Amino acid sequence: MIEYLKRDHTVLTEHVGDLSLQEVAADVEIYTQDTAWLRGSDVVIAECSNPSLGVGYELAYAEKYEKPVHIFYNRYRGSLSAMLTGDSYFQIHPYGEEDEIYPILDEVLKQ
Repeated sequence: MIEYLKRDHTVLTEHVGDLSLQEVAADVEIYTQDTAWLRGSDVVIAECSNPSLGVGYELAYAEKYEKPVHIFYNRYRGSLSAMLTGDSYFQIHPYGEEDEIYPILDEVLKQ
């Protein structure tokens, strides 16, 4: 998904998908940078197939700053928290195969 988005858009957290990274920033630096990126974003796209407290916080933060949020998750690998599915603010996009994601992304990014 990151490579697909990078073709035509800026992906601020592409490091999340880079398994080769060894260097770890201090917690305060991560918080400061990530929240600045969220405030400056036009849209937030989150892949939430694997639960993450940090991503959950980021989604709530994005909602607070009225950023459009699109959540993708693989319906065969689990389900989302009711805190996400119960919040009508979030646009939720379940998928089964990765190829299903790309037409949805294209539509989301046209908006």
